Amino acid sequence: MFHSICKTLLHSTNRYTVTTHNPSMVVPTILRYFSIDADNRRSFTLSYLTETCGLSPKSALSSSKIVQFKSSEQPDSVLSSFQKFGFSKIHISEMIRKFPKMLCCHPEKTISPKLEFFLSRGASTPELVKIFTANPWILASSLENQLVHTFNILIGLLQSKDKAIEAMKRNPRVLCAKPEARLLPNIKSLRENGVPASFILWLIRKHWLCIGAIPVKFQKIVEEVKEMGFSPLKLHFVDAIVVLIRVSKSKRDGKVEVYKRWGWSDKDITIAFKKFPRCMAISDHNITDTMDFYVNKLKLESSVIVNCPNLLGYSLKKRLIPRGTVLQFMSSKGLVKLDSRITDMFICSERRFLEKYVKCHAEAPHLIKLYDHKLNLSDT
Repeated sequence: MFHSICKTLLHSTNRYTVTTHNPSMVVPTILRYFSIDADNRRSFTLSYLTETCGLSPKSALSSSKIVQFKSSEQPDSVLSSFQKFGFSKIHISEMIRKFPKMLCCHPEKTISPKLEFFLSRGASTPELVKIFTANPWILASSLENQLVHTFNILIGLLQSKDKAIEAMKRNPRVLCAKPEARLLPNIKSLRENGVPASFILWLIRKHWLCIGAIPVKFQKIVEEVKEMGFSPLKLHFVDAIVVLIRVSKSKRDGKVEVYKRWGWSDKDITIAFKKFPRCMAISDHNITDTMDFYVNKLKLESSVIVNCPNLLGYSLKKRLIPRGTVLQFMSSKGLVKLDSRITDMFICSERRFLEKYVKCHAEAPHLIKLYDHKLNLSDT
């Protein structure tokens, strides 16, 4: 093709004709031609991505290294296609930022059939927008060989189109996975170890990345959880699997050191993990702040938390501080004693907390006002 272009330029009557008198100038002239063309495409693309697609200059520059256009005809057709399906400019902009190549997709062959398929299976427009905005790479997958196949497998596993769509919303990447390579072998492993179907479905719906882990790694963690003494018949079994997959050993070791600074032994940490596996998924900062609240503010023994580790899972601002403030006031009035028995006051629902521990006292109006004040502060 390069030689063809050279020949065309040499025999043209335009501004390049002069090069027929000086053959040595042919290649430099052609290179300038391509350079000018490339600069024009880059300039147009950057302008289009920022002005029409709403990308930031930085994102536009990054995307222009992946896709470039001579005109707006192709990308305009893509934008129009998504707009017809209810995608806003903000949604489309986010998709382009993540997957610039979508602007090269053929609307009638690549985009519309996939959107129409999920709509025909019961997905609403808002659900469709959420799924594709979160994972526009779906557009690069084959409709028949990948998307339809995976979606049908999800329906079979979850026994419901609605639950399959819910799983897609929680993690749209589920559609791009290869079920036979990871999902199905891991499900088989759980079944062989006696994990109830309801727990497996819970993993599929809420923790796709975990049950979609590499089978060798997944099986190793299943065995590790069994060796710790977790029962496959209890939800803690799969909860522990999720934590061990999501949190690396080095990070878990770091959390062990944080807990030890609060006086916990290795045995205490094991007990807490078996009762509340997610205690090893909490950030070091949150562990420190929450333990400081219980031990230094409420003067509880750290062993109280060992025996009731789910106390670590509550929001400090939205639950612990508002309720703790009320309890401290009640303690100052001799209405309650701050000991291990107060743990129920943090665990129980808000309705039960107010009915059983607040409204029954003569100071109820003041307690409620104090509680509401702390709650409102947590929202600012």
